[in-house]
Amino acid sequence: MGCRDRIIGDTPAVSSPYTPVFGPSATPTMEKADMKHNQQRKRTGKSERRASIPLFERIQPDAAGVDCGQKSHFVAVPPERDPEPVREFRTFTADLHRLAQWLAQCGVKTVAMESTGVYWIPLYEILEQRGFEVVLVNARDVHNVRGRKSDVKDCEWLQQLHSVGLLRASFRPAAAMVPLRSYLRQRAILVEELTARIQRMQKALTEMNLMLHTVVSDITGVTGLKIIHAILAGARDPERLAVHRDGRCHASHQELVAALTGNYREEHLFSLRQNFTAYQFHLQQIAECDTEIEALLNTLAAQQPPPSTALPTPRAKPTKKHAPAFDLRTPLHVLTGGADLSQIHSIGPQAALQLIAEIGTDMSRWPTEHHFASWTTLAPNNKISGGRLLSSRTPPSANRAAAILRRCAMSLGRTSTALGAFYRRLAVRHRQSQGHHRHCPQARAAGLPRALRQTRPPRSRHRRLPTTQSHALVSSPWVNAPTCSASTWSIALPVRYYSILFLRRRDTRHHKSDRFA
Repeated sequence: MGCRDRIIGDTPAVSSPYTPVFGPSATPTMEKADMKHNQQRKRTGKSERRASIPLFERIQPDAAGVDCGQKSHFVAVPPERDPEPVREFRTFTADLHRLAQWLAQCGVKTVAMESTGVYWIPLYEILEQRGFEVVLVNARDVHNVRGRKSDVKDCEWLQQLHSVGLLRASFRPAAAMVPLRSYLRQRAILVEELTARIQRMQKALTEMNLMLHTVVSDITGVTGLKIIHAILAGARDPERLAVHRDGRCHASHQELVAALTGNYREEHLFSLRQNFTAYQFHLQQIAECDTEIEALLNTLAAQQPPPSTALPTPRAKPTKKHAPAFDLRTPLHVLTGGADLSQIHSIGPQAALQLIAEIGTDMSRWPTEHHFASWTTLAPNNKISGGRLLSSRTPPSANRAAAILRRCAMSLGRTSTALGAFYRRLAVRHRQSQGHHRHCPQARAAGLPRALRQTRPPRSRHRRLPTTQSHALVSSPWVNAPTCSASTWSIALPVRYYSILFLRRRDTRHHKSDRFA
């Protein structure tokens, strides 16, 4: 019995199991021949696949790829560097150091890894300390072919893409700024939890019909805290509770008595007591966090040379609640090389600190202000197909720096400053281009020019910037200014982009507040 020969790939040296054999002593069945062929293909297929010629030229031959996981990391190196180019390492600290040592033995200089949860952070820091160039990539940008998903294939795919230069690194600030960013993010979480406790305290008071929040602006103010202390101490008489009224409280004594006449219940008093204790605990934690932030800022400022310019006079007195109690402007003035970000309208010292912690002080990471606006996902995302613009909506993003700038831009529109006037004029042009005035009968009847005049503040409120401040606004590291280097921050965030941050986010939405009155 004879069978047809099969040609398997490009392996002429492998003998075919289907070679015709005559005689009764050698009559292999078809099943046995297939099993033998599969075994030979398994032994030779891996080496042939790894030795295949890549489609693109390798720009970075010393590249490795890491697929991060909760229990183990899969690492791939170039096939010619090790007989076993793909290995698995556990996520324990000793295994991570062994992983770094193996990469050094293979001659790897740059490593690409996905930003999977927070599992990549310990490995990233260890590799960075060992001197490797670590490229953190977004998993959305490196999707593999559907149906072929595995940890081994993912790390091999990352290694191949990184070797041919097709991966885009995600932004991560300098190692010195990472602790400051962690402290500030932890502080933001504590402030959110503190706010939640205040809301639960107000809920407990409302359930007992103690309408304290209707007569005082803040139940955690001087008057509110004294009254809550007295209630938890056992006081129930509204006349005795109203005695704790502060002289600066706008509500009268009679209004406080009426608001503090309630229906006390034990379960609601228990909830009020627990939330008040948690409120005090969170205040203590925020104070401890501020102590660490102050010490780190002083350490970072001591490592920088003294600035050549003096610290300017503060633009406005900070009135933000739960702001750090220590001086922020002095160390920030040193970190930014003599620039004071708080001189920009609507950016206070705390917002400046958050911006510096998120993006660092090295602005050379972005070649121009256009790249910076694109990184913050505030630039239009043009989708063009067939010569037609499909969408220009900004993509969704959790960029914290962009969120900070949006909050500042929202408060900027309500100021009587040059940037505020520019914001309002730009808002009018934006609404005109979106056709929002067509939906309003008053604007359509009166005409657009009249609506434009109504949205502008009085001409006397348009104040020009002082000479020093206007000079600071144009001395950006993205402009060839002799007073600022490309490695330091400047007061001038991209003013044009900074003024339209909030507008870009709403470029395709229609709100009632956008229409002319």
